Amino acid sequence: MKLKRFAVLGTVLALSAATLAPAASADEYHRPLADRLREAIAAQNFKDVIDLTPPEPGARSAGKREKYDASPAELMDKARSLTAAAAGKPLHQTPNMDAAIIELDVLGRPKSVANVLLSPQYPNGVVVPVKHKGLSTDQVRYRWWDDTEWDVNGGKGTVDVLPGRENAAIDFSSPYPASVLKLMVGFGVLRLADQGKIDLDADYVYAPDPVRPACGGPSVKKIRQHFDEMITKSQNESTCSLIKLIHDHNAWGEVNQTFVDLGMPTLMVTGTLPGNGGQWIGSNMSGLDTAKLLLLVNGGAGVLWTTDKGKPVTRNELSSSSRKFFQETLAGQGHNEMLSTPNWCGRDYPTQGIPQQVPSRWIKPDGTVTVGDAVYDRDVRPCNDAAEVTFAHKTGWVDTTGSDAGIVKSLRGKDNRNYIVVVFCNLGTDYVDADRPADPPGVYPVLYTQKYAQLGKAIDTIMANL
Repeated sequence: MKLKRFAVLGTVLALSAATLAPAASADEYHRPLADRLREAIAAQNFKDVIDLTPPEPGARSAGKREKYDASPAELMDKARSLTAAAAGKPLHQTPNMDAAIIELDVLGRPKSVANVLLSPQYPNGVVVPVKHKGLSTDQVRYRWWDDTEWDVNGGKGTVDVLPGRENAAIDFSSPYPASVLKLMVGFGVLRLADQGKIDLDADYVYAPDPVRPACGGPSVKKIRQHFDEMITKSQNESTCSLIKLIHDHNAWGEVNQTFVDLGMPTLMVTGTLPGNGGQWIGSNMSGLDTAKLLLLVNGGAGVLWTTDKGKPVTRNELSSSSRKFFQETLAGQGHNEMLSTPNWCGRDYPTQGIPQQVPSRWIKPDGTVTVGDAVYDRDVRPCNDAAEVTFAHKTGWVDTTGSDAGIVKSLRGKDNRNYIVVVFCNLGTDYVDADRPADPPGVYPVLYTQKYAQLGKAIDTIMANL
């Protein structure tokens, strides 16, 4: 059996909420949120998740593997094995998770921030000390993700993401972000648009050299269409096209340096192929910096944070038109099935997550949802009628990654909440619930543990009652 990169999400997760409001003390703001989240996550009992390809003693994988979204057809083939939970084993150790929340005020400014890391080294969760002014930390030694190291080295990574963190108090291997990395690609594209170097309404002639199966063959589409497909449908072909577009302008070095200059140093896309936009494994994201990127996209008033070098960061790092377009594509997400699960409205499994409204663009006359080749068999209209929030987000999953990152806002007349949530974890499609029922034939399968949805619902309930 092949080795994997993740295992059990721990039983207790301590999530820190460091208040940014001068009038509130740590005890007034910080501890109640962390305590309530700890109780909610401890109740999830993540240890009962089944690992379908548990590591074999003495085995080793052949280095880093490429990781792309599978096609719906490939996933339906995989789903036939997901019900065979008896062939797997219970998780052999706590998984790695990076969870971050930024609570927003009515003007979209950061009101409080929370970040926790979970791993075999921190099985009860470790609170990340966050600098209030910069929404940043220098107390984590982030390591590049490696499946084998996680599996057979007690979850310990060996290669640093950032230099100079050797003495940091917390040592943590960052889960591969999977398709949430497409947020960074989107940022890079829109920066080029704001600089006048590209026109979103112009055709982009994608001529891969060489052709890479995951990226598809030559195509001609509007850049705006590539962007929409990359975010709303998580289409790999469009993502490769836009990565190559940024290479065409020799701009990836500038994009990565911009993340550093804006105080988001863990965000990076490295090692991609200029000829076709493939090979994404050199991408890294922390929960805290990803939440800050979404904070910028959301576009709150005034200074959102100040970097360690004293640079005030505002929404103007992207133009108003770019932010509006980014927000609209995130709000048009088709794959609402991780922290939120309305695409499977009314099923007993998986459980309901964040109670979001499904975008109307994906709903057919009979109420069911089709996203590209992914067919969901449930009438989502009852869930839309009961929805309490919108969730402008990007999901991502491969065999050893499950991730979701987005902006939650209340619908009119519902309990008020306005927050950003990010979860990265190494529980991907190789990890399922022991009591997972079979999927109906011919429909898009439930690919991973429903613990994500349970966690999403718990977080939303907490934020609604702050």
